[in-house]
Amino acid sequence: RTFAQNCRNIEHLNLNGCTKITDSTCYSLSRFCSKLKHLDLTSCVAITNSSLKGLSEGCRNLEHLNLSWCDQITKDGIEALVKGCSGLKALFLRGCTQLEDEALKHIQNHCHELAILNLQSCTQISDEGIVKICRGCHRLQSLCVSGCCNLTDASLTALGLNCPRLKILEAARCSQLTDAGFTLLARNCHELEKMDLEECVLITDSTLIQLSIHCPKLQALSLSHCELITDDGILHLSNSTCGHERLQVLELDNCLLITDVTLEHLENCHNLERIELYDCQQVTRAGIKRIRVGAVWACSGGSTHATDTSCGCGSSPVGVPGKGGKGNSV
Repeated sequence: RTFAQNCRNIEHLNLNGCTKITDSTCYSLSRFCSKLKHLDLTSCVAITNSSLKGLSEGCRNLEHLNLSWCDQITKDGIEALVKGCSGLKALFLRGCTQLEDEALKHIQNHCHELAILNLQSCTQISDEGIVKICRGCHRLQSLCVSGCCNLTDASLTALGLNCPRLKILEAARCSQLTDAGFTLLARNCHELEKMDLEECVLITDSTLIQLSIHCPKLQALSLSHCELITDDGILHLSNSTCGHERLQVLELDNCLLITDVTLEHLENCHNLERIELYDCQQVTRAGIKRIRVGAVWACSGGSTHATDTSCGCGSSPVGVPGKGGKGNSV
């Protein structure tokens, strides 16, 4: 309360991890901090729907709100929030496990400026909710639905038909998504720059072909645990405009059909900064050593000037641990 009273002009406030924050804090912010635009309440696990009601009444200028892991929040809180804060442009709801499709209906009806939405691990969300978001939030540029395991191609279809500005899609562990959905998405969302498709286990080289043709701005792509991907799919990707000019990160961990041939194809990707090949059993140490880094072909003890290749394909370590300690760098 004292802070809110004495900082009435504050616009940005980060309370990430402040687990003792309660609804009374948000009421004080609502009462005294009407200029607040950016509020991070990540892991403030004690707050409830009452906090959102308070914010909606007094902080109507909010544009960016992070409620990740505030797992007491329900659809009623979201309804109260968006009725007062309809200018929201970024909303993070990771780990808000009580949220259902009805919450997304309220966002659809009120938040037409929304550009960023994170629903990671909101496991009750289904296609119905994502379709509502797509129909009401045409300016959406970034969507995270990783861990929303109920989603099907119907969600990808809705994105493709309604959200042409989409740049980032994170759909890791959405194991029901298929080539058909990604084909429609790629053909309509030409601005895509980053895609996380880890454990989208049904997709094949067909998805890579469509991305290669229709998504020339693609910079980062995760295909880890997509075990149907082959060297042929990587060939199409590496020969495309995005492969030649844009691609910087490619994650292929546990893609069991990938071989040294993929590494040869990736020589065409001149901007590639990181390749992950952990547990790609058909990629050999000899293949890794032949990777060209700029004008350099070598096996190094640490990260190279341009390319960090993480792998778990050899019988003994090559270099130092790669990203997340999963593999080895050359």
